[in-house]
Amino acid sequence: MKQEELQAIASQLKNPTGEKGIEMGNMMNETNINMTRHSIQNLNISRENRILELGHGNAGHLEFLFEQAEKLKYYGLEMSEVMFQEARQINRNFVSQKQAFFSLYDGNNISLEDEFFDKIFTVNTVYFWQEPEKLLLEIYRVLKTNGNFCLTFAEEDFMKKLPFTQFEFELYSTEKAQELIKKTPFKMVYTETQTEKVKSKTGELVDRAFTTIVLEK
Repeated sequence: MKQEELQAIASQLKNPTGEKGIEMGNMMNETNINMTRHSIQNLNISRENRILELGHGNAGHLEFLFEQAEKLKYYGLEMSEVMFQEARQINRNFVSQKQAFFSLYDGNNISLEDEFFDKIFTVNTVYFWQEPEKLLLEIYRVLKTNGNFCLTFAEEDFMKKLPFTQFEFELYSTEKAQELIKKTPFKMVYTETQTEKVKSKTGELVDRAFTTIVLEK
């Protein structure tokens, strides 16, 4: 693939736009579903929790999330206009029942009050954080005391084999992510790395290692 094509893939993954962005959203939902479920399961969601997700893509996983407990409220923040629209469309029932709330944000500031959420999670967004420490402090601020935050990402060793990650991606190993977290007041509760088989862009099955770090305020 040419440099421009690889660069285009990278920027669509970072911020999907247009028709291509919708396709990318569908593909990401499919390839990341195990990671997303792993993140959700590690939140230990309970009844009436308020949950925040950063960078939800098309949010095709909301049904799974709402199966975790009763009377949940889900809030999704997204930088991509097209993913915001897609997520609202796919989850229009949850939106109309006032169970799911979607908003656009700038990737740095969470415009909600302190201690608003019981649980927060994000899957495969850490590579694109402009100011990682600042965003972690924002997440900490809007999380209730004793609340959990799950950070889920594919391991650097796997990611660096993908030709497009040389553009716009900041790759993380577990150790590097833990070093970043140590700069914040978060307590690390638990780290789990799993390996799964995923289809590569060329259609063959490859092993992908991914990690969920469970943090507590």
